[in-house]
Amino acid sequence: MEWSRQGGAELLPVDRDLFRALLRRQAATVTVVTTVAPAAGGPAHPDGSGEPVRAGFTATSFTSVSLDPPLVSFCLGTASSSWPVFARAEHVAVHLLGAHQREAARVFATGGIDRFAAYPHWAPGPFGVPLLSGVLARLLCRVAHRVPAGDHTLFVAEPLALGGGEDGDPLIHHRGGYTTTGTPARA
Repeated sequence: MEWSRQGGAELLPVDRDLFRALLRRQAATVTVVTTVAPAAGGPAHPDGSGEPVRAGFTATSFTSVSLDPPLVSFCLGTASSSWPVFARAEHVAVHLLGAHQREAARVFATGGIDRFAAYPHWAPGPFGVPLLSGVLARLLCRVAHRVPAGDHTLFVAEPLALGGGEDGDPLIHHRGGYTTTGTPARA
């Protein structure tokens, strides 16, 4: 291909493994996104009670979209165990994790567990949305749009309220592990 060697740099056709390797080089802040949705019209609560179902996941795709009006976005894979709840959710909370919160990031990135039992540092907030404690900051948002994007959905959310938390360095995801703005450390 004629574009494969431009300016002395080799460009390779994109495949899944090369794309993933490239994305590992991008440093991203780590967030945990949480929500709650009614069991009606979707899967029943795991305990069979029909109570609202909580869900949460670790995300590195969080970004601001617009200041006027205020909008943020994050992505979630449609194969994720959290997807059925987020597909019905009206409100979400985005938590910016601090360097001291590797455990929260690990728990909310682990599939097949009750993440809220494994990470007890949370309380129900407005609309029943779980709010994590000890975070650098949090946003309570209304889901404004869900945009299908390949094997993910892009969520665009409108912040309704924000809260500052503890001061400190952010938790960063880079090269498949967690680090900070200081010395790198593996998950």
